[in-house]
Amino acid sequence: MSDSGKARSDSYRQLKTRLDAKRLKRDEPLAQYTTFRIGGPADLFYDATSTEDLGIEYFVLGLGANILVGDRGFRGLIIRNTSSHLKFFDDGRLWVESGAVMAKLIPQAVERSWSGLEHYVGIPSTVGGAVWQNLHFLSPAPERERTMFIAEIFKSAELLTHDGRRETVDRDYMQFGYDTSTLHKQRDIALAVTFQLDPGDKAVMHRIMQENLSWRGGKHPWLEYHPSAGSIFKKIEGVGAGRLIDQVGLKGFRQGDAQISHIHANIMVNLGKATAKDVRDLITIAQNKVAERFNQHLEVEIGFIGEF
Repeated sequence: MSDSGKARSDSYRQLKTRLDAKRLKRDEPLAQYTTFRIGGPADLFYDATSTEDLGIEYFVLGLGANILVGDRGFRGLIIRNTSSHLKFFDDGRLWVESGAVMAKLIPQAVERSWSGLEHYVGIPSTVGGAVWQNLHFLSPAPERERTMFIAEIFKSAELLTHDGRRETVDRDYMQFGYDTSTLHKQRDIALAVTFQLDPGDKAVMHRIMQENLSWRGGKHPWLEYHPSAGSIFKKIEGVGAGRLIDQVGLKGFRQGDAQISHIHANIMVNLGKATAKDVRDLITIAQNKVAERFNQHLEVEIGFIGEF
């Protein structure tokens, strides 16, 4: 056995003594856990069903959106965070563990007539992912006059800090920005989040959800048929990354089984058997074409995980 193979076996034996061995897997293919449906195996993979499972060294995987996993997989432990306990309070506070899926959480808030989450319907994310990237969407139709951020309803979070402490932090600590938060800058992990919701009219909230789902459906490829990781490049103020890619004639351009979407040029889709290399090559092609014609640099927004 190689040194690396022995190290992985030793890690596996050690983790089995600390975690529920029935939920710890070896060489688990990661493509099935990402919205891109791309990626090689993780040496070790574990389903965390409570925040108590999260106090070890790992990479945390939520719904697997906004990431590209390398074809050679991930050396180490991947924990899929499925912890999803929650509690609604009479004053509009919602405490929820970070593995809860937004698509399941939003209807529960609406049913209780608490408003604030309905704007983010249709965006694939866990609660942890939502605060990690400061989830956002346009304000309600017909005006759609501004961008709304999850930071607006964020009250506090319970974090596992990079040095192993549990700490409750406020909005200022999170340093929310466009597609970012302090969680990008250091290895703090959100264990649970408290949102402050407002009383709302159920009929209005259902209208907003229907309009937002319709709007997204017309502008974004459906994940069920064309897996993707969402927007590939960061927003360029005033012009838009997708518009630049469209203007250089790359909408629909294909590299292997990775394709720049016909619907939205800032989204790349997996036509069935795309590899991480296909996507990386397509990213480079788009960056070079836009730089040559417009002297603009397309900065990648998604995270690259593992070995390529």
